[in-house]
Amino acid sequence: MEQEIDSFIRFLATERGLSDNYQLSTRRSLTEFAEWCSSAKKITAVNDVTQPLVSEYLGARKRSGLAAASIKLIVVALKIFFRFLAGKDAIKRDPTETLSLPRIERYLPETLNEIQVETLIESIDTTEPLGLRDRAIVELLYASGLRISELANARLENLNFDERILRVTGKGNKMRLVPVGRKACEAVAAYLSTERPKQVKRRTSSEIFLSSRGTKLTTTRIWQIVKARAKHSGLETNIYPHLLRHSFATHLLSNGADLRIIQEMLGHADISTTQVYTHVDQQRLKAVHRKFHPRA
Repeated sequence: MEQEIDSFIRFLATERGLSDNYQLSTRRSLTEFAEWCSSAKKITAVNDVTQPLVSEYLGARKRSGLAAASIKLIVVALKIFFRFLAGKDAIKRDPTETLSLPRIERYLPETLNEIQVETLIESIDTTEPLGLRDRAIVELLYASGLRISELANARLENLNFDERILRVTGKGNKMRLVPVGRKACEAVAAYLSTERPKQVKRRTSSEIFLSSRGTKLTTTRIWQIVKARAKHSGLETNIYPHLLRHSFATHLLSNGADLRIIQEMLGHADISTTQVYTHVDQQRLKAVHRKFHPRA
């Protein structure tokens, strides 16, 4: 099965142009399935995989405590893998053809309110070492609703200060333009003019945000920066980069922005993904009503 998996991952990279993270996740799911087939069932050929075998594997993963969302990712990986093999006649029959995706309970995303966002941003001391950088990071995450990977890969040549627009590469290597608020532009400009030049080293690339060594910030490091700044702010809420993206969308919606526009700014392929924020906003409105209406 290993050769077929390698061939499929090459297809995802070259023909579909899917992201490295997606390729790694899919390879992991398929490799774990192949290893289970080999060790538990002594099966190593794709033609020997049957629908009952796949169901047994998924049942074993569920009993091991794997969440429904993670099982869904495995099912998707297996379905597109075997559909690929069937398409090139490498197998007689697709064993996942009748396999259904597990139902996943949708949880409403957490958000910060506007006062909490203001508190977080204003608590960052820009006179501290890398204070300008860290404030610019938080400002941009909230102002443009960026994913952490999009922020890490944001480049100087893609930022237009005159138009206040940033071109980012999202999931599936899809490019989109996102607006950058005035305060975020000011924060980024202050960082670029004052701190970033001191971080530049001989081999520094054109990523906007750099480490003290002049290298591109990793997503893990950005996550650590946001957590550290949130802790210093005194806010008791669990704050992380994606929470700022959720807050960006929710605040836009509550202030009257069209859902389709928010979908475009977030880079969601499906409007149903964006619609979760309407439920968040409804909850907020109900909470306000309960608190302030005399007969609530």
